[in-house]
Amino acid sequence: MKKQLLLILALCLPFLGFTIPVDSLKFIDAAAFPVIGKGFSDTQTRYERLPARLEELTRKPVWNLSKNSSGLAVRFRTASTAIGARWEVTGDVTMNHFAPTGIKGLDLYCLKDGKWQFVNSARPAGKLTTTIIVQNLTGEEMEYMLYLPLYDGLKSLEIGVTKQSEIKLPAVNSPKTGTPVVFYGTSITQGGCANRTGMAYPSILSRMLDCETVNLGFSGNGQLDFEVAEAMANIPASCFVMDCLPNVSPEQINEKYVRFLEIIREKQPQTPIVLVENILYTHMFFDQSTNSLINRKNELLSRIFKEQKKSGDKNIYYIKADKLIGSDREATVDGVHLTDLGFLRMAENLYPVIRKVSNF
Repeated sequence: MKKQLLLILALCLPFLGFTIPVDSLKFIDAAAFPVIGKGFSDTQTRYERLPARLEELTRKPVWNLSKNSSGLAVRFRTASTAIGARWEVTGDVTMNHFAPTGIKGLDLYCLKDGKWQFVNSARPAGKLTTTIIVQNLTGEEMEYMLYLPLYDGLKSLEIGVTKQSEIKLPAVNSPKTGTPVVFYGTSITQGGCANRTGMAYPSILSRMLDCETVNLGFSGNGQLDFEVAEAMANIPASCFVMDCLPNVSPEQINEKYVRFLEIIREKQPQTPIVLVENILYTHMFFDQSTNSLINRKNELLSRIFKEQKKSGDKNIYYIKADKLIGSDREATVDGVHLTDLGFLRMAENLYPVIRKVSNF
């Protein structure tokens, strides 16, 4: 009987998998591996989004939000049978409408059959977290991408692998780097309120287009700051996407929008620019004041687009809001900020336009 039980156990072991202790991994500083999604190399620290010189030029809220690592991802390859992470966030941010895995977690993706596939998320346990993301892998060398927190900063990041394994530089240029799609916008652009860090719509589009994207979304502060436009204009972009209407008033649109475009055009006269309407908030169909405001802002943007086209800009494009997040009004967490469903719908609706104008 004992021999029979041992035989059954031996046959079942390959299918059961084992849970390994996190201290069985060795951790390697992620600074050894490339970061994608950065528009600027001259940042104060590795995992932030605006050049250091802007600290004295831009508004403090914009600067502070630029310390959030939204849209950044570390690329590497390994044959390890387990992958983990140890990371420390700068703020340990919490919100009542936003999952911690999206705010300050990590998302691991693997390049399989030419497509980026979600593996698992690393759940934050506080300011400092050490965890195993996935285990019982085959031991085949694979390409990986680790998305960083959307609404918190990173003080440090290490990638864990089994002690006998190596972590290497990526062998495949995917998502393709060098000429990114650059997104400028608001809390929605930054990723509020995705359940996990790989689900902000610029990151979804990066995987769909197989192209690096730069996320310059600043929660509550995508307010057409000219110094940000000047910085953006220095990025060798394949396309610029303007999605800032939720953060600007009609007065700001009239006063600043055209000048913001002009600053980009002074350095990049031919690069496609896509103007995106304010999404249709679910509560605007009940709140008449909000309804009037959103429609007014979208009307102003439509007028600006037509004027720019009339003035001779042949590389400016327009996306209406009516289908951006669907028509069933089920795509937000609070009437404004998107769920993963909303982000996926937005990416799917932006994709054909960006793909066409950027010649992907």
